[in-house]
Amino acid sequence: MTADSGIRSGVGEIPTPEFDSTPVAAAPILAKARVAILTTAGLRGAGDVSYWQPTDGSFTVLPATDRDVQLSHFSPNFDRSGFAADINVVYPVDRLEEMVAAGEIGSVADQHISFMGAQFDSTFSTMLLDSGPAAAKVLKDDGVDVVLLTPI
Repeated sequence: MTADSGIRSGVGEIPTPEFDSTPVAAAPILAKARVAILTTAGLRGAGDVSYWQPTDGSFTVLPATDRDVQLSHFSPNFDRSGFAADINVVYPVDRLEEMVAAGEIGSVADQHISFMGAQFDSTFSTMLLDSGPAAAKVLKDDGVDVVLLTPI
């Protein structure tokens, strides 16, 4: 059994939520859109000594100007080599700045969001009802039109 098949056998039968409807909002064309990053890489500011724990559905707000972040992902299966080589693998804020300079997107949000991705199903309701809407409010208050999800 490979590591991948072992993990799949342990989580493959976890039920997933079903929603009656999916809200949709039309975004402006990308050349005028304000874009934020939402990553599940478990990033924290470099001075933050706390680490993510299993069932921690909270999030971290990352200022767009701060590239001094650390990976606080608790999963031993998470491959950190990409992040070590280039922060943009999990947090592509430099690529967004390049897209602004090229006129491909309108602007980069002042703040981005990081959750810890390896969560147990017991955390889902917390994220759905509490931290998810709170993170959305941070981005909405920043005038974000489009969110780039970097699932890790």
